[in-house]
Amino acid sequence: MSILKRLDELVPGQGGRIASISPCGNLRRKLMEMGLVIGSELMVIRVAPAGDPVEVLLRGYSLALRKNEAKQLILEVDAA
Repeated sequence: MSILKRLDELVPGQGGRIASISPCGNLRRKLMEMGLVIGSELMVIRVAPAGDPVEVLLRGYSLALRKNEAKQLILEVDAA
């Protein structure tokens, strides 16, 4: 069983599969160009103390996202 969570709600070590990307025009396009597409799996590596930026592991590479970018990504996460 899985639940939906925004990327900015996850803690280091948690991950999931991108279920949707909030429609936000140019930001949506930017995220998709960085490889953040529906169906991609990612894992949170670390979060800065203020929650900005969030570092994730995606397709074998590390990617840092601003908090407002992380809020746009809805992930399917195991409910364990």
